[in-house]
Amino acid sequence: MGSTLILKVRTCLKPFFHQGSSAFLTIKNPLVVTPTARFLCTRNTSPNPAARDTNRRNSRQTSGHGGGKHGTIGWAEKELWDGAVEGRGNSFYPRSVFTAGTAKRTAEMLRRKESVALEDEEQDEEESARKGSGKLQPPDRPLSAAEWREMKESLRNLNNFDIKMMIALFSSEAELDIAKSLLTFVAMETGTLSYKLLLKYLTLCVKGGHDAEVFDVYDIMRGSFSSLDTGASTLFIKAFSRTARWREAVDMLHEIKRVFTPSSRNYGDVITAAILNGDTTTAWALYDELIEKGQSPHQDTWEALFTRVTKSKEEEQEGDGAEVMSDSEHQERLLGILLYMRNNQIYPEQNLANSIKTWFESHTEQKWTGSWTKATPKGVCRCCGKQLESIQLTDEEYQQLKDRVMSDVIQGRDVFNKTTPEELERFKAFVKRKPAFDVVVDGLNVANVNNNKSKLSETLLAVVSELQHQGLNVLVLGRKHMLRPSKSWNTHHMKLIQQKAHCFFTENISEDDPFLLYASLHSGNHCRFVSRDLMRDHKACMSDGATRRLFFKWQRGHQLVVHGYVTAGRRVRFQNIHSYDTIVQTSADSWHIPYDDTEDRCTYEVPVRWLCLTKMH
Repeated sequence: MGSTLILKVRTCLKPFFHQGSSAFLTIKNPLVVTPTARFLCTRNTSPNPAARDTNRRNSRQTSGHGGGKHGTIGWAEKELWDGAVEGRGNSFYPRSVFTAGTAKRTAEMLRRKESVALEDEEQDEEESARKGSGKLQPPDRPLSAAEWREMKESLRNLNNFDIKMMIALFSSEAELDIAKSLLTFVAMETGTLSYKLLLKYLTLCVKGGHDAEVFDVYDIMRGSFSSLDTGASTLFIKAFSRTARWREAVDMLHEIKRVFTPSSRNYGDVITAAILNGDTTTAWALYDELIEKGQSPHQDTWEALFTRVTKSKEEEQEGDGAEVMSDSEHQERLLGILLYMRNNQIYPEQNLANSIKTWFESHTEQKWTGSWTKATPKGVCRCCGKQLESIQLTDEEYQQLKDRVMSDVIQGRDVFNKTTPEELERFKAFVKRKPAFDVVVDGLNVANVNNNKSKLSETLLAVVSELQHQGLNVLVLGRKHMLRPSKSWNTHHMKLIQQKAHCFFTENISEDDPFLLYASLHSGNHCRFVSRDLMRDHKACMSDGATRRLFFKWQRGHQLVVHGYVTAGRRVRFQNIHSYDTIVQTSADSWHIPYDDTEDRCTYEVPVRWLCLTKMH
């Protein structure tokens, strides 16, 4: 009996101890596995393949982020707008809230001020210690079946011991032989290797670069299970793509498309493999397919395309049937990637930016030169002296944005969860009666700048007074409770605010933002607004990516954010508004590409570093 079980174990685990090479399974010719091997490999999940296919389909991955001044702004406009827009004097006009790393620096500053950094660190260490005490400790060498059994019994026959231990081996980056010994134990103990356990072992193999083991696991799983889930397919595509068997990864990609939509990572692995093996035609065909499916490529996919391997004519003749695209066509496609980044407001990371720079400079006949640089506050490249594109929307862009905000945000399906039809109509009539506003103030948001509940009206009055001093036509949006005398809302302050600005007070349950957006956009492209709210919820409400990007551009060029604390008797400071658009841009003899040189940038922030590429004449 014992010798029979050992024979079964050896039959199943033979590939795991295989050191040489052999013929392996391909997708087109599934491996026929013996009944013994099928018995020893079971999937402890839903027995219904259709259910698994449904789960895979549900887990599909999809990707993907000026007019002139007019109205009542007179001589005083230049003092406010030139300072805020051009950033004159760094000490008085701090960097923008949209500048990369601002959110993280602000959070760290507040953390230091509250003196909680040390406490948090100690709490994290205690939490880590508590979690670690209950963590499975993997062995540091391969164990015999008896030793594994003894460990399992010491843990009171822990449920799913094999799965949890394999996860622990993966997390600790244990040696492969230790994981093999665990598989041997499980097969001898239970007579089977579950789908889930093989999947965890596969993950360990792929991460560790054990490609020969991946091939063995592939043969076993393809022969033992009727279908593979998304996780296994993704791992096999990743591993095969980095080997000489990369064409099988192409076949896998086409096969899984029958069941679910491959992720951009699946496509990226195969595209990279095709490029590195000189098959540019296949690479670009898959790239086009990826874009057509509405997915956004990963940065390392673009990096591979910009660093393609160029083969000699002799290598092409002796190759494996790779189809090579002409240099001019490949160049045109790469420039198309840069335009895609522009249209989708995507910023290359440092590694990709390096590859782009190297690719441009490799065209010696065109004499491109790349430099790392920044822009001046007025939007001039410090390297080549060219003027960057304005942050201001064109008349056409502004009208497009205005129409979409009106339909998606102001008149959207959930607008009356934020206000009432009567109140909205009353506000529209109010705005129509007034002259175009130069600046709209989110009253509650601005009043809370100091986080001092006893000085809300005083803070708001200081900001409104600063704007009125600039000769601007100001609208303050507030709520009706602000008019009731209280410790926070001083009656005298509120009367002064109403003398210095137009005011509209909504019901206490209403939201201010739709009113702010309506008034700002209705007043014209010159109108700014004051708020710390980054409007991410409203941007998300917009029905398409192009409108969301227009909104973000308009926001960065029109939003004034109060800087620091507001103190009575001192001028109110606003954060800098850039006069230029942070977006990939080109002219006949230059490219300017903003890129990420930090991991601290939030999604609503923009980079400050640029790659300047110029062509010598």
